[in-house]
Amino acid sequence: MIYRGFELDPFQSAAIEALGRGASVLVSAPTGNGKTVVADWIVERALARGRSVIYTAPIKALSNQKFRDWCRLHGEENVGLLTGDLVIRREAPCRVMTTEILRNMLLVGEPLPDLDAVVLDEIHFLDDRERGTTWEEVLIYLPPTVQVLGLSATLQNIRSFASWLGEVRGAPVEVVEARERVIPLRFHVFHHRFGLLDTAPFHQAWKQAGKPVDEKPRRGRPTPGKRGGREERSRKDERQDEQTSHLDLVRALDEGELLPCLYFAFSRKITESYARELSRRLRRGQSFLSDDEAAQMELRLNRFRQGESGGALDEALTEIYQRGIAFHHAGLSVPLKALVEELYELRLIKVLYCTSTFALGINMPARTAAFDALMKYDGQTTRPLTAREFMQKAGRAGRRGLDTEGHVVIRADLREWARQKDALEHYLSGKTDPVSSSFSLSFHSIVNLLHRHPADRIRSMVERSFLSWTRRQEVRKLEERASALEEHEGKALHKLQKMAAAVNKKTWDEVEARIRFLQDIGYLAEDRTFNAGATILKNVQIEEIFVTELILSGLLEGVAPPTLFGLLCAVNKEFPRDARLRERLRGAETELARAANRVRHGPVVTRAEAIVGITVTWCPEMIPYGRLWAEGKPFLEIAEAIQSTADVGGDLIGAFRRAKDLIGQLRLVYAGDHDRVAMLTELGRAVSRDEVLVVD
Repeated sequence: MIYRGFELDPFQSAAIEALGRGASVLVSAPTGNGKTVVADWIVERALARGRSVIYTAPIKALSNQKFRDWCRLHGEENVGLLTGDLVIRREAPCRVMTTEILRNMLLVGEPLPDLDAVVLDEIHFLDDRERGTTWEEVLIYLPPTVQVLGLSATLQNIRSFASWLGEVRGAPVEVVEARERVIPLRFHVFHHRFGLLDTAPFHQAWKQAGKPVDEKPRRGRPTPGKRGGREERSRKDERQDEQTSHLDLVRALDEGELLPCLYFAFSRKITESYARELSRRLRRGQSFLSDDEAAQMELRLNRFRQGESGGALDEALTEIYQRGIAFHHAGLSVPLKALVEELYELRLIKVLYCTSTFALGINMPARTAAFDALMKYDGQTTRPLTAREFMQKAGRAGRRGLDTEGHVVIRADLREWARQKDALEHYLSGKTDPVSSSFSLSFHSIVNLLHRHPADRIRSMVERSFLSWTRRQEVRKLEERASALEEHEGKALHKLQKMAAAVNKKTWDEVEARIRFLQDIGYLAEDRTFNAGATILKNVQIEEIFVTELILSGLLEGVAPPTLFGLLCAVNKEFPRDARLRERLRGAETELARAANRVRHGPVVTRAEAIVGITVTWCPEMIPYGRLWAEGKPFLEIAEAIQSTADVGGDLIGAFRRAKDLIGQLRLVYAGDHDRVAMLTELGRAVSRDEVLVVD
């Protein structure tokens, strides 16, 4: 099949043909194989039919990239963006939005009469602990007439997942799989003693070295730079142990002509410190860029300085970029993040140190994907990467049309190699992670369902979840075992039957426990009619119980609008632990923070926190920063009042945007109070400027 002048791969053709027959489709393929071409086709078809289409993704970077792509392809008037904090052309026929926005539209019964199809990119996010329920709710609530296109990394249980989805949608869902990568990957391990080796030769070298052998510090190891010139290390930087530096790895890639490279590290601090260190170790005037590339870089940096973001680029950062080096993470300020992505797309960044967000769906491949480690901190503990996480990052290697193979390199630690080797063997075994359910209705979802549906209808929806479906499969297995025992083991039979009955109703019991909690705290009456708490909660989605309790306590009444905005920032975002803050709470803000802290640690919020299993966000130190933004202070001036080992501009913008979204939710809560709605509307206008309105 030819599409846009290109011969499609077999899996792309098969998916498009199935969609053309009217089927819903799950496409499962390795990262980098071109799954989003299928999304491009279904968007184009909907627009040609004069109907609408919705595309959702789990991260804003991916949503924003598709928004920009489709604006160029189909015209800005036909494409809208809805991310909660940004709304651009809400009525456009092609709408790019977060999955949460679509869930909310469906939850409140917003009419979607001409909706042709919904694309759920990275649909395996359904098993995300904090956000996965949203994906299940969308698939349950969507009208059966709407086609669903799910795009996923390779999944172990894709057929079971499709069986559940077919049951929910009321029609079979076709599965299209591609197991082989278009650009094959070659895996290497690197250590400064052995160089760049494939896994087996590296393991042999490791064994021969004595697993490992202590080594005296060596002087004069070269550092990375432009081919033809290397600077030696000073004595103070001499190696004291067996640790291999990222500098050694980049040098090897440079000499092996394996750049550009995405270097995955698992903290913002590391990405920034590595980029700065690599830049420092090059001689004055050295760069990974050719003369022509250096000239292009200078032109682009000059345009950036002269634009609205002028002043955001300091001398040290300019020098890093001029050498073809950069860092990228979710906390980066909006203008710098956009600049780095543009420079990378222009192939002017040869070494990009990045965190996991750069692996998710964004069409920015490299010749090489390098790993600083195979472990990551997930907010609770340090754990090995899952096979899916590893392959999503590794899959960024190999540029279609430029490379015959992609290279994946792991920086080895000899003392940890035995563990690293086991992990690698698992990743390369071909065994993929299954997608599992994280279904757990939020309190906001529960009260909205109670508002619109009778209990039996809600139970029917809950029992259509992937979690309930999976549990029913467990029940069938238990029943099969019970059947085998029926004739001669009565006690064991009774036990199995009891277990099956408990599993069968477990999902609904969990929802009922949340309803009882809402009754216990007085949000719902005994007959499940709404009291004040439930009426408020129906409109609150961010830190739902905490914010509802703040409203019920009366703490938000009489607070000056800028300080109110600061408080809303404090309930949605936290500063990094190492951040040093020059702005402090002042005057009435101090007492407000104390009172809010009592609510945060009160019995209602802590009970809800225990039920949900997710820590409530509360960072009173954020209040003065939100206030300054609401008072009209420039973003750079506010950001300069924070010292941190990593750029926190993106965190600030995220806090301002989510607080703006909370303002919209409060307007719904206070819909009957004209003066308060007017105040909130004016506050929303005041904070909607500059970086808060940028599509990052």
